[in-house]
Amino acid sequence: MKKIIVVLTGVYLVLSFGALSQEEAAEAPAGPPMDAGEEISAEFPFESNFVEVKGSKIHYVDVGEGDPILFLHGNPTSSYLWRNIIPYMKGQGRCIAPDLIGMGKSDKPDIDYTFFDHVEYIEGFIEELGLKNITLVIHDWGSGIGFHYAMRNEDNVKAIAFMEAILLPIPSWEVMQEPMKTMFKNMRTPDLGWQLVGVNNMFVEQILPGAVARGLTEAEMEHYRAPFLEEASRKPVWVWPNQVPIAGEPADVVAAVNAYNAKLQESDLPKLLFHVTPGALITAPALAWCKENLTNLETVDLGAGIHFVQEDYPHTIGAKLAEWHKGL
Repeated sequence: MKKIIVVLTGVYLVLSFGALSQEEAAEAPAGPPMDAGEEISAEFPFESNFVEVKGSKIHYVDVGEGDPILFLHGNPTSSYLWRNIIPYMKGQGRCIAPDLIGMGKSDKPDIDYTFFDHVEYIEGFIEELGLKNITLVIHDWGSGIGFHYAMRNEDNVKAIAFMEAILLPIPSWEVMQEPMKTMFKNMRTPDLGWQLVGVNNMFVEQILPGAVARGLTEAEMEHYRAPFLEEASRKPVWVWPNQVPIAGEPADVVAAVNAYNAKLQESDLPKLLFHVTPGALITAPALAWCKENLTNLETVDLGAGIHFVQEDYPHTIGAKLAEWHKGL
């Protein structure tokens, strides 16, 4: 397995390509066992719902009743990521899992697909559905959107559960080690980046399955490929790596992440962090930072894993999430 490491002022960002070997999994710290002994279903047994936001339709799952539990995915996934976790929560509230604009079964309007475009659509989605007293369950860029919303609307948020989340900007290119530096610079070079992500579909075909410890079945890959079969449909997937806050750019995203990070450290909202080893965004130093700087925080060690932890530990996440949520 090839690991790409970025050092972030005491916080490490690790992206891993290729499944964990049995030896690596065995060396992970003790924690709940991987969910391999239980069925991880490829089925998506939910009715499709749509709501219009800014002239485009947002697709979403909507099951259960009560206070909303809002599941936000990142790149290059969809509400499909939460399919095996939602059943644990549908008896505790109204479980809502949208597809980000341009992703999943949501419309693909001709927009830039920046972080703030996604923020506008999700905040419009929350307003259209009239969601109040929200519990956020967030991952990857969904965490950026969720943290940004929560720290500006704390009176409308009940609690936050997060995993593999975006907590800090990357301060400079110099702190990035190879080959991560080259990979991100390539993806942020317009023609080359589009060739890698838009034409070659690298995020869906390589990064996604490579960051799932157990690997993904062909049926699961078909679900994840479905929104991006046409080259033009991959624009959101390509824009996301260009939105990663590195060396002060994009400046508006850097400012947003710094702002919600500062407020998150002051917030007493209940927080639940799921983490894995080695992880991609929440590694050991990042976990230590969270424990030192975030109040009212509970943590769950899932065991060996990389980034798309919902595909390795859906049953453990679902059961622990339900237990924590009952105690809120």
